[in-house]
Amino acid sequence: MTNPWMTSNPFMSMWLSTANQMMSTAHGMAASKMQRQASAMQAEFEKQVIDFWTDGWLQQMSNPLTKPRSGQ
Repeated sequence: MTNPWMTSNPFMSMWLSTANQMMSTAHGMAASKMQRQASAMQAEFEKQVIDFWTDGWLQQMSNPLTKPRSGQ
């Protein structure tokens, strides 16, 4: 005689499959959002680093014909 508690329940199986699919979709959406945010943060960081290291050079080169004031 088979144990009735060990037989598969088709409604439970459908419910668990749907729940697994929903969680998988939510996980994928969250992971892609985190990846987009990380990429945006990295791009902003690189922009800030480049601006920091090139700002002094660009200010000096912005108007090379200007002479420093004498007498002050």
